[in-house]
Amino acid sequence: MKVEKFHKDFKLQGKSFSSKEELINFSKETIGIEVANFLQQWFNDSLFIEVKTSGSTGKPKVVKLQKTHMENSAKATGEYFKLPKTTTALLCMSPNYIAGKMMLVRALTLGWHLDIVKPVSKPLKNNKKKYEFSAMVPMQLHNSLNELYKINKLIVGGGVVSEELLNKIQNVDTAIFATYGMTETITHIAVKKLNNCHSEPVEESHYKTLPNISISIDKRGCLVIDAPKISSEKVITNDLVTLISEKEFKWLGRFDAIINSGGIKLIPEQIEINIGRILTTRFFVSGIPDVILGEKLILVVECANKEIAKEELLKKIKKLKLVSSYEIPKEVYFLNKFAVTETKKINRVETLKMIKNID
Repeated sequence: MKVEKFHKDFKLQGKSFSSKEELINFSKETIGIEVANFLQQWFNDSLFIEVKTSGSTGKPKVVKLQKTHMENSAKATGEYFKLPKTTTALLCMSPNYIAGKMMLVRALTLGWHLDIVKPVSKPLKNNKKKYEFSAMVPMQLHNSLNELYKINKLIVGGGVVSEELLNKIQNVDTAIFATYGMTETITHIAVKKLNNCHSEPVEESHYKTLPNISISIDKRGCLVIDAPKISSEKVITNDLVTLISEKEFKWLGRFDAIINSGGIKLIPEQIEINIGRILTTRFFVSGIPDVILGEKLILVVECANKEIAKEELLKKIKKLKLVSSYEIPKEVYFLNKFAVTETKKINRVETLKMIKNID
């Protein structure tokens, strides 16, 4: 399906448009070439949009997405969050990736009033307007705590929200949701509430699927997504999950990140949740080859000034409620700065290569 037009109530930077040409020219002159380029692709004769993945779980690749599927995804988000036409929304993420592109598609399809700002770390700074909906990465959320009153509903993706950040957002009025999804599923297919969870601890809240999404697990215990309105084929993920119901699941970690240490299978993401209770700086755990254990668990911490004492840190970790002694890192490495992807996620593969230089 060729996209011929956009919703009559759509506005960009407070301005209405009578034609797609006028919209593209305005974007090129006022906002930036990235937005204009996407709009040109959106309105051209192709049935598809080519989108680059972030590369956080593998090498970046280009994925072809059907425009009709992208519109269906936009409608599902609007229905789930009750965001009708004339909803005020803020795009503060890069339009070069799926999360930014989909904010544009939602606005065009649903008739939102969209403002676009540069994808900086403090997107609400100096912005006096209030919005009904926006999307951020955890770093932007962390840097916007004092100005969250400007947003009614906020989705957060592109990384794990730390224990420290979770605690800081519990009593804010903004309804904040974590998203689960990927480029292949046209951003999120499920969300979970991150704050004001009075009925259950926030760390125990589960992802709930959007409309027209069916989920199951394969023999590995990984999530399988059946979403005919946004994907022609079932999406078989590498995400280990526990199914709670037909519409709910708990995310555990990546199947391809499992560490086999002495015959014990360790899920890094679950260990990181525990360690996150005592570490406020960026970190991750991983496995490296070991003669005796096969793989041994290590902790990598981003710490420019080395103010964290290794021995004291390990003592604190040992006091945590860990499942077994295998979940205690055998080595701790400190790096001044982590390698990151283009979307500012930790690039674990490249960061681990840096460890060899400090051994």
